Amino acid sequence: MNKLILLWFVSLLFSCSQKQEKWSEVASGVWKVSAGCPEKMNLLSELELSPNKKAIDEIEKAELPILKGDISIEIVDNKTYIRLPLEKDEKIYGLGLNFKTVEQRGRILNLHVDHYGGADNGRNHAPVPFLVSSRGYGLFINSARYIDCWIGTAVRKDSKNPPIVYDRNTDREWTARPYSDNIEFLVPGKGVEIFVFSGKSMLDVVRRFNLMNGGGVIPPKWALGFWHRVPRLYNSKQALAEIDQFNEHGFPLAVIGLEPGWMSASYPCTYEWDSARFPNPEEFIDSLNKKHIKVNLWMNPYISPKGSLYDNIYPYSASHTVWCGIVPDYTMTEVKENISSHFQKYLLEKGVSGFKMDENDGYDSWLWPDVAKFPSGNSAEQLRQTYGLLMQKTITDLYRKNNIRTFGLVRASNGGGSSFPFVLYNDYYGHREFITALINSSFIGVLWTPEVRASKTADEWLRRMQTVCFSPLAMLNAWAHGTKPWSFPEVTEDIKEIVKLRMRLLPYLYTAFADYAFMGVPPMRAMNLEEGFMYELSQKEGVFDGTDNPYAMSTRMEIKDQFMFGPNILVAPLFAGETSRKVTLPQGKWYDFYTGNYVGEGEIIEVNPGKKIPIYVKDGGIVPMIPAVTVANDRRMPLEIRHYGEKAGHYSLYDDDGETFDYENGEFTRIDIDVKVQNGEKAGKVTIPKGAKVWSYSNFEFKFM
Repeated sequence: MNKLILLWFVSLLFSCSQKQEKWSEVASGVWKVSAGCPEKMNLLSELELSPNKKAIDEIEKAELPILKGDISIEIVDNKTYIRLPLEKDEKIYGLGLNFKTVEQRGRILNLHVDHYGGADNGRNHAPVPFLVSSRGYGLFINSARYIDCWIGTAVRKDSKNPPIVYDRNTDREWTARPYSDNIEFLVPGKGVEIFVFSGKSMLDVVRRFNLMNGGGVIPPKWALGFWHRVPRLYNSKQALAEIDQFNEHGFPLAVIGLEPGWMSASYPCTYEWDSARFPNPEEFIDSLNKKHIKVNLWMNPYISPKGSLYDNIYPYSASHTVWCGIVPDYTMTEVKENISSHFQKYLLEKGVSGFKMDENDGYDSWLWPDVAKFPSGNSAEQLRQTYGLLMQKTITDLYRKNNIRTFGLVRASNGGGSSFPFVLYNDYYGHREFITALINSSFIGVLWTPEVRASKTADEWLRRMQTVCFSPLAMLNAWAHGTKPWSFPEVTEDIKEIVKLRMRLLPYLYTAFADYAFMGVPPMRAMNLEEGFMYELSQKEGVFDGTDNPYAMSTRMEIKDQFMFGPNILVAPLFAGETSRKVTLPQGKWYDFYTGNYVGEGEIIEVNPGKKIPIYVKDGGIVPMIPAVTVANDRRMPLEIRHYGEKAGHYSLYDDDGETFDYENGEFTRIDIDVKVQNGEKAGKVTIPKGAKVWSYSNFEFKFM
């Protein structure tokens, strides 16, 4: 009998590893594909996400351009091989938070959570295994493993469209990278779960992906103001003095960030206030709340033996330590309950508004190794791929229990992270690469901030501050350099102007985040996702050099330095040393944000903006704005409604209480704003639903640019 049971069990394993993939449509235009024996733990398994199927149903139906038979999945040697076809002119986007490239065809990646090391090789803070094709489909590999990707790089001998064979000796057309018509993935597991998305456009594909993960996030209103993080060991008196300086200089401020010195010990952490630097945290935070300024606290995951949490968490931590601190296993209920209870008692009840969760991404030399053991039985690899997600969920759930929204920073995320109120950042400091990362974040369901820390010149300081004011989180991080917005007096007024513009745009930005939550539209997005953007990639021919370029490799030329900010605004940053730049305008007419002047239509223009950051608004675009304020307060503000161009326009302004999750139960209002144009005359109309509550705005006035 025992032998029969063993044979039955073995046959079960064998049949599981050999079974064909199963397709099922789980939402309109979304299919789940399962093959082999998918692992119990994946990117989504611990997150308890609720797909917004109602919103997905409202997206225009689209046929899947890739046939089911085109996706090949094989399990060989306990590994899963996935293959997709590539058409000749097909472009591939996504596959992680890349900093140097936007289009990913022709790249080899190992999707692996890590600190970004300066190369787009798949190791980064959010290696989301989701691709978007220009054909109108997306594919998400729901695996918490390190995934190898060959995106149109490897040529198969059974290729349906094989490359032409050239002789390097005689043919100038010879290339070291022959044309490839396939995408291939290797997942180190004996089965996998995949989601496939269709869309009339790439933006619709991205929207479906975000909505399947619960939609985007709506931050509290205060979180969209200006943030300032003080130096590492500041005490309460120094932090208050810093805030007074903001008032003296007339600079907006919404959040003050405290770095490691708020704790009694860090690296590893106690999560307990340092009694010398902060003798009365409640009084300190209460004084800030009266000024409409919130407090955000730095932390990392590793728990110090000096803290009261240590003994409770020790049985539920990994076999290895980091900086001599234990590593909590965030997949375990005991860890989440202990940490949540501690944070509630010592931090949230004192008024802390959120956290900056550092050091949960990588650097192999100090992170736990892949040989580490975790008490849950989940592997070190799976924990590394999901650790940032698990921490985000724990903190989000804690604030949800209090019915208070939060917004914070995190160093690691992955597939499924769109509905968590955290923005990615890192220690890398390339300004151009920061913009490319901001663009790429829109393909993969994460948020990214190009934070400002320091600059070598006033020009660089101005350009960095301008950029950060058009990101999801506008922050000066002075933890190491002690910088202030006015550190370069010659550009102080220019910087004050752009920070105040950020504050004026809060109604527009808040609505963009509401569209992210309810409709899956990224608040900042790549030009490739904008309707009418027709730019074609080009190649700069490689020049043979026996030492530096022995294979005469060509360089891809692509647009990675301009992006859409909300539905109507195009932002084209300048960088240090630049006085002019080229801007690629999508189809349709575009207008200068500052003057309303017409600038072009579906063309490349060259601009000389002086000290301003180039900003453009599409024809018919509506931009609601409040007066320049220094704090994101809770008063009703008069609303200036700007309309640009010659076309009629419509805008659905979003409003709610700005603090709680009551909007999820319908406690919000959409205010319709319409501009009609007839015989060159413009007329604006504001429609508030009968009986609807308006929390934030009053005295609606139109300004036709």
